[in-house]
Amino acid sequence: MYITGRREEELAKAKAEIGDNVATVWGDIADLDDLDRLWERVKEERGSVDIIFTNAGIAEAATLPQATPEHFDKVFSINARGTFFTVQKALPRSTTEDPSSSCRVSPIGWAGRTSRPTRPARPPCAPTPAAGPSSSRTSGSGSPPSAPGPVETPILDGLYAGQTAADGEAVRAGLAGTVPMGRLAEPEEIAKAVLFLASDDNSYMTGADLPVDGGSTQL
Repeated sequence: MYITGRREEELAKAKAEIGDNVATVWGDIADLDDLDRLWERVKEERGSVDIIFTNAGIAEAATLPQATPEHFDKVFSINARGTFFTVQKALPRSTTEDPSSSCRVSPIGWAGRTSRPTRPARPPCAPTPAAGPSSSRTSGSGSPPSAPGPVETPILDGLYAGQTAADGEAVRAGLAGTVPMGRLAEPEEIAKAVLFLASDDNSYMTGADLPVDGGSTQL
């Protein structure tokens, strides 16, 4: 298993939690040179790719009048463009003669699946989840994405500039209020869905969405 990310400290924590048979590769998903370096290392050490789980994303607040081209490009470079090229550059290293047979699991935020209005403070972020389903179906990956709802992760602690701990709790409460089940997902709940999609148990699924969102897209 290989995990990659921009924060070396977090990579080290993830490696310690996962334990054996995991390697970390520092890199920025928005940097195509970093992606080349990642997949070249995988090729040299393992030779091929079985499963790709693309999970990089940022959510930086900016109202529509405040959003700048730089802010827009930064968000899309990570949330949409980086994911697309992560998969594209992995296809030649797939485990089968048909690269599209390799399993790709891509979490697509519930904002990309629901018709409800998105929060006005994050307009550049709001369209990026919708880019996921489109790239999944056109990149030739032929594999099912999952669609998680709001998840209890540290990204919620810094969603807004100058956000305090109390603000973070308010954000969590507001997000939970949009979910029919009335709570945020735990990371482990998303992980279980990912493990299912990456296993042989879903052998007759492809190109499908698996909402793991507490009912947000259905109710």
